[in-house]
Amino acid sequence: MSILIICEKPSVAKTIAGALGAKEQKDGYIQGDGLLVSWCIGHLVSMADAGCYDERFKKWRYEDLPILPEDWKYTLTPGKEKQFSVLKELMHRPDVTELVNGCDAGREGELIFRFVYEQADCRKPFKRLWISSMEDSAIREGMDTLKDGRKYDPLYHSALCRARADWLVGINATRLFSVLYHKTLNVGRVLSPTLNLLVERDGKIATFKKEKYHIVQIGCGSVKAESERIADAAEANALQTACEHSQAVCTSLKKEKKTMQPPKLYDLTSLQREANRIYGFTAKQTLDYAQALYEKRLLTYPRTDSNYITSDMEQSAADLIATLLPQLPFMQGVELAPEMGRVINNAKVSDHHAILPTAEFAKAGFAGLAESEKKLMSLICCKLFCAVAPPHVYKAVTAVFECGGEQFTAKGKTILTEGWKGIDTRFRLTLKGKSDEEAEDEAILPELAEGQTFDNPAASVSEHYTTPPKPYTEDTLLSAMESAGKEDIPDEAERKGLGTPATRAAMIEKLLSTGFVERKGKSLVPTKDGINLAVILPDMLKSPQLTAEWESRLTEIAKGNADPDEFMDGIAELTRELVKQYSHITEDGKKLFAPEKEAIGTCPRCGSPVYEGKKNFYCSNRACRFVMWKNDRFFASRKTVFSKKIAAALLKDGKAKVKGLYSERTGKTYDGTVLLCDTGDQYVNYRIEQRK
Repeated sequence: MSILIICEKPSVAKTIAGALGAKEQKDGYIQGDGLLVSWCIGHLVSMADAGCYDERFKKWRYEDLPILPEDWKYTLTPGKEKQFSVLKELMHRPDVTELVNGCDAGREGELIFRFVYEQADCRKPFKRLWISSMEDSAIREGMDTLKDGRKYDPLYHSALCRARADWLVGINATRLFSVLYHKTLNVGRVLSPTLNLLVERDGKIATFKKEKYHIVQIGCGSVKAESERIADAAEANALQTACEHSQAVCTSLKKEKKTMQPPKLYDLTSLQREANRIYGFTAKQTLDYAQALYEKRLLTYPRTDSNYITSDMEQSAADLIATLLPQLPFMQGVELAPEMGRVINNAKVSDHHAILPTAEFAKAGFAGLAESEKKLMSLICCKLFCAVAPPHVYKAVTAVFECGGEQFTAKGKTILTEGWKGIDTRFRLTLKGKSDEEAEDEAILPELAEGQTFDNPAASVSEHYTTPPKPYTEDTLLSAMESAGKEDIPDEAERKGLGTPATRAAMIEKLLSTGFVERKGKSLVPTKDGINLAVILPDMLKSPQLTAEWESRLTEIAKGNADPDEFMDGIAELTRELVKQYSHITEDGKKLFAPEKEAIGTCPRCGSPVYEGKKNFYCSNRACRFVMWKNDRFFASRKTVFSKKIAAALLKDGKAKVKGLYSERTGKTYDGTVLLCDTGDQYVNYRIEQRK
């Protein structure tokens, strides 16, 4: 008799099989010691498209909305049919008496297994392997304490509700707004609020009005102290004069010992953010590089939302650090006694622990890696070293001076213990030959005393302007997505913010590929269509509040405290109301997403823009009859294509140089200049300029 363990990914299956003594590799699974270990390659089974429910749904029409399936259908994910067949065959093998769901410990992992189990029409009993660590000891302990799979039915119902709700809102809202506005407008619970974040920021930048302000600076010995912002230039100049003829008194001297704790280890989002900030990698590039390193077994699973490791990993992680230290050039000569307790928190490890280099990388090093992979691995190693290093400790000094009836402030700091900051600085010096440009630039203040005076201090006025908010970069957008709506989501909810670490990059790429957002350098900026889409969508669809409400309800379903059918009834009603509310739009609304026409010139008769059509170049003024036909006999007889370039030249100068004009008289081609001879009626004539 055999037990079949089904994992979410091939690499996880291989690790679990190795820990349990199964070593015989087969086509699509591993066997040994009474075990069969196979895998899903992510989602093998997906929600069926609307067209699978009814032939008429293959066309997008308002009359068919809303689409609300009664009996849900599923389909095999294209390209993954073979692995599904392997699993189905294993499930139905007579010697397999029990299954183990070894997919990721979370909502999506539960859904992946159940979809395959149901689609394969399997009825055999199954248990649940629930582990967050891939250490051999954790795997064996998990197998010794398997749970009844049916105890996770509420979690499955929560996952199923999430998938079906996203399908209903995504399919219906996308079709609704697309048919109304005659353009494919992708709408989704995560996609639309993400677009709206960009549009709101763009609006703040566009409407920002800069304001001038002034700063008065005084010199108290070697100390430079600054005033608050002063709007009026005359007031600033008056203060400057008053200070130069006054005495500056140190009225307050505050000294604080401050501690900056080491940073956390990387989850996927924080890795994507920092790789974008330091290297300019897009979120998708970072995920792709990390995935490639993971598949080479040089990096742990990258699609994680945890910044910690589990307690059973303490020794292996400490050994990893010891092996890595001599391999990183920026760590040469650094003594590091890792404080492992800082990175261990079992309660904050869900599906996967934080991103780490593997023992395999510690052995192999950087040899054979692409430059982009080397950069990413260096970044991850640096973060690991920083996370287990001592805190950064410094003394912050704030001195306040009174002069000319106003207060001036000077700030400085003295480093007491470099700690993790020293490692971080060493690493960043290898990047550009200088320390991080974001580092605080605070001077070291000389010894001061309260009551100390400075006669006739030098004073100066500098002029400044307020600055608008900065456009989002992938770094700052990922941060905004991660925190969006967090305050409305319960602490115990499995997912917070917009999307997941694994899907946020794909959302950004989809907005770019569909033309609603564009890259300008590092900035992400909404296009005209993106702004219009955000404007027409109801607040419900473009607010993170919808996700917050869903996650709150889904958490209750996962606990068994809420009815899944009631949740889905609410989603169906929401969809009906949406379709009912947006039954028609104005004529101007229909033109909102029409492509902008490019004028090729101005009409010689009325001065209106001239546009290119399929068969002609026409005046945009309907009352004007000016038109140049592309199949005009003048050009056709000379075997010349009446191109946009020729038309533009004729409209601009009344003439156009044309190469390769065919002469019926000589049977040869020649280069000539075509003149526009507008007769003023409905016809336009042309002639060849006489060559001198």
